[in-house]
Amino acid sequence: MRDATGTLDVALGHARGLLNRDPTLAVEQAREILNAVPGHVETLLLLAEALARTNREDEAIGIAAEACRRDPRSPHGSRLIGDLLYGRGRFVEADEAYRRHIAVAVNHPRLRKAALSLSGNDLPAAEALLRAHLGDHPTDVAAMRMLAELEGRLAHNREAEALLRRALARAPGFLMARYNLAIVLNRQHRPAEALIEIDRLLEIEPDNPSFRNLSGAARGAISAHGDALAEFEKALRGRPDNAAMWMSYGHTLKTLGRRDDGIAAYRRSIALRPAMGEAWWSLANLKATTFGADDIAAMRTALADDRTTLGFDDRFHLHFALGKALEDAGDYAASFRHYGQGNRLRRERVDYDADETHDQVVRSESLFTADFFAARAGQGCLAPNPIFVLGMPRSGSTLVEQILASHSQVEGTRELPDIQALAHRLSGRRMRSDLSHYPEAIADCDPAALRALGEEYIDRVRIHRKTDRPFFIDKMPNNWAHVGLIHLILPNATIIDTRRHPLGCGFSIFKQHFARGQNFSYSLAEIGRYYADYVRAMAHVDAVLPGRVHRVAHEDMVEDTDRAVRALLAACGLAFEPACLRFWETDRAIQTASSEQVRRPIFREGLDQWRHYDPWLGPLRTVLKSHLPPHFAAGL
Repeated sequence: MRDATGTLDVALGHARGLLNRDPTLAVEQAREILNAVPGHVETLLLLAEALARTNREDEAIGIAAEACRRDPRSPHGSRLIGDLLYGRGRFVEADEAYRRHIAVAVNHPRLRKAALSLSGNDLPAAEALLRAHLGDHPTDVAAMRMLAELEGRLAHNREAEALLRRALARAPGFLMARYNLAIVLNRQHRPAEALIEIDRLLEIEPDNPSFRNLSGAARGAISAHGDALAEFEKALRGRPDNAAMWMSYGHTLKTLGRRDDGIAAYRRSIALRPAMGEAWWSLANLKATTFGADDIAAMRTALADDRTTLGFDDRFHLHFALGKALEDAGDYAASFRHYGQGNRLRRERVDYDADETHDQVVRSESLFTADFFAARAGQGCLAPNPIFVLGMPRSGSTLVEQILASHSQVEGTRELPDIQALAHRLSGRRMRSDLSHYPEAIADCDPAALRALGEEYIDRVRIHRKTDRPFFIDKMPNNWAHVGLIHLILPNATIIDTRRHPLGCGFSIFKQHFARGQNFSYSLAEIGRYYADYVRAMAHVDAVLPGRVHRVAHEDMVEDTDRAVRALLAACGLAFEPACLRFWETDRAIQTASSEQVRRPIFREGLDQWRHYDPWLGPLRTVLKSHLPPHFAAGL
């Protein structure tokens, strides 16, 4: 049999076939092969599996260990030892065996192919390979982590989390799986949970720059911006030439109002990687920054590169940045071309259905009648603390937030995702293709359930509270779609709707690249539909809950600030304070795109900027005229 490879393969195949049917016979067959071919690694591993299935785990562990000694690069051997030790409750030893398996797993041909497919972004091929491998080896923690990475790229974060938790249950020392889990948790707006995993990583590798960088991102997400800054500084001490880390550092400096330091950090990022589009866009997104001719030339040079060397993200970010640079230079036609190209590229990778948004608005109208609300009056959590500032992005909401946060009784936080998270849970959806039960599921909530949802919201956002001021602001613009839910679970909360001229607002959205959460914003026509759905939803609220929402027109705030501010404060039940008129003097962290604009007095130049682009706004105007109520569309 030693020289008869075909005979050996047949014998091995026969023994494998016996594993499930008759593991005792499989043991005998494997021993016969080993008598003919002593030390044959594949047969040793088969024998170990067969022994385990006949409840002889200790003997199986010894045989598998012999196989690993003969071939230290065998991923199957170390994984099998890990499985056997795990089954015996010897978790520390199992963890060590899995660590050895992870180190050599790349030697498995199928995992090598999957890794190449992942690096080439061929996700269907990678998924097929990984699922087939896990079908054969369901406890392979290395394959679980790779599949979790793939699920994360597809924004299937719950699936990724489940895979990573399975891997860590078997291999707690699998640091990269724990690191990936922290990323997935932070991506799901669960930074407090992410920090638990990050702190465990930092206990083991306190000087790991990647762990420190992620720690900074998570701490920023809970509004601990000073701590985040310190973490980014530690990360940069370990990787001073990492362009992405300099950019993250710049984001935090900008948030804290250290504008010049933020610019320097972004410039350092660009110096290290001249084609880093997001760093260029971060500079443009400061709004108060202008680019020189050398900057414009550098961005054009980067864009002239072919797609093999310039990444997709770099390309669309550079288009948005060039759009802003050329707008400042007064070259509006060229500026619009770049804004348009950036939006077209971004739309290619975005999963958005305008009909889905419209459908939710229509269904909300059907559910949320005046009688529906009247039947539930007095229910929910009665806490008066939240002030919801909502509406369209780029509608003046950051200005309203800054004015309110300048009041001695109000704390500014950030755009909080928690109302959306509650709505998503009520929908019952796990995948985009699943049928949503929201908002209809709210009808099934009894008084106790409504109160519990309101209390859960208050508890969830507590991590963002840094002062003892009695009121706080939640400035998530997209919450306009959930005003019915907010009213039912928090009936004493204040709701402020910020509104801006549809063309001015629409174009400002189009030229703004949002990192996440605004998937409607990359098409003028879809922006128009979204604006029209927002107006329709708020008009319905006004009809069934008269006076519940206080509306702030951005144009009124600019033209008569004193009157608009006094009316805003009165709507919140707050006494007038002069500091609210000098809001730019308020020192606080601001994360939104308008952070630099609200750190100076109100200026009216921005009201009419869209008019420079009027010749190209036809798709937006056409949709608005056909979808807005006639009295709204008359002036377009």
